[in-house]
Amino acid sequence: MKRIITIINCVKPILKTKHFNQLKIIIHALLIIKGRITMLGLSRWSNKGGSYSSIRRFFNANINWLSINWIIIKSHLIKKDSVCILAGDEVVVKKSGKKTYGLSRFYSSIDNQVVKSLAFLHLTLIDVNTRKAYPMTTQQIVKDNKDGCKKNLTKKKNDTTKNKVGRPKGSGNKDKKDIVLSKYLLFIKKAINTVVNMIKEDLNVKYFVFDGEFGYNVALQMVHQIGLKLISKLQKNSALYYPYEGEQNSKGARKIYGDKIDYNNIDEKYLKDTQIDDKIRTNIYQIEMLHKKFPDKLNIVIIQKTNLETDKIAHIVLFTSDLDLEFNKIEDYYSLRFQIEFVFRDAKQYWGLEDYMNVKEKAVNNGANLSTFMVNISHILKKDFDNDKTSV
Repeated sequence: MKRIITIINCVKPILKTKHFNQLKIIIHALLIIKGRITMLGLSRWSNKGGSYSSIRRFFNANINWLSINWIIIKSHLIKKDSVCILAGDEVVVKKSGKKTYGLSRFYSSIDNQVVKSLAFLHLTLIDVNTRKAYPMTTQQIVKDNKDGCKKNLTKKKNDTTKNKVGRPKGSGNKDKKDIVLSKYLLFIKKAINTVVNMIKEDLNVKYFVFDGEFGYNVALQMVHQIGLKLISKLQKNSALYYPYEGEQNSKGARKIYGDKIDYNNIDEKYLKDTQIDDKIRTNIYQIEMLHKKFPDKLNIVIIQKTNLETDKIAHIVLFTSDLDLEFNKIEDYYSLRFQIEFVFRDAKQYWGLEDYMNVKEKAVNNGANLSTFMVNISHILKKDFDNDKTSV
């Protein structure tokens, strides 16, 4: 208990005294509890002051988890000169019942289907040197924030007009940087902005990493508006073009796009690295390429794997808006995004992300953030244990 107080003492100035005392009791209960982690379970495993009513009041309080997590991280887990990236992902938590705030049907990659659940957007700092993910904030995704959830695809009965093919007569070129953000992207932009503004005085973060859901221009421009560079993944069949390098015609518009890429036959001059492991050859290519839906060149890294026995070829296409970033860092930063999955695993398996039976908005938000906050506490305790083990 003394070590817990020492760890969280740094957040005392930003918490009310009653909330700070309740947090101490809850952390202690979380570390020793057996069985499902619910408010009732926490009250049964708590010391004096941890009654069910007290814990329920904590879960219904206004708590700034982003500030708490950042103070804990910078005080105990990272150094000022640490190289960090900001990563994001969504997590789906199965939930039954009917009255829980935000309860709807979301796609679960684990179940490979749409399930009745809650969904959260999670942002985490990843230390490139220690290769650890430190949770920053977890915000609930309400169905209205999701694009395309309620689209009316039916036509009116009296609507006899046909959609004309092609470009409307007299229309000009559109500026691909002039974008309109969906409600969902506005929601994500606000979350990222809040994190960046929180950490910018203490830590310089340049890159935001997200999965293939951000593999399109509007998401890229949204990240640029925040002042970060995006690292993400394109679809494997994306139409990428080499910049045109031939002679220009004396009349007419300048040619911009050269040949379209053939993913199975890439020029060896773009090859940066090759490895053979267990009859699988991995070639890594880096090329500056153009995509007709993006306004500027993209820094493309193609990871191509060939089965030397069957000659079957598979590949993935990573990209970033930073043209100066080396191929090995693009690959490394994107692969580090997977560390966020360990946050989800620990939050669900050990800290009750799937156990909380809260119904109201504040209680649901506090339950999810408490689970990911405990991942940071576990990192500190693990670090202490390793140091004690080394000193013996």
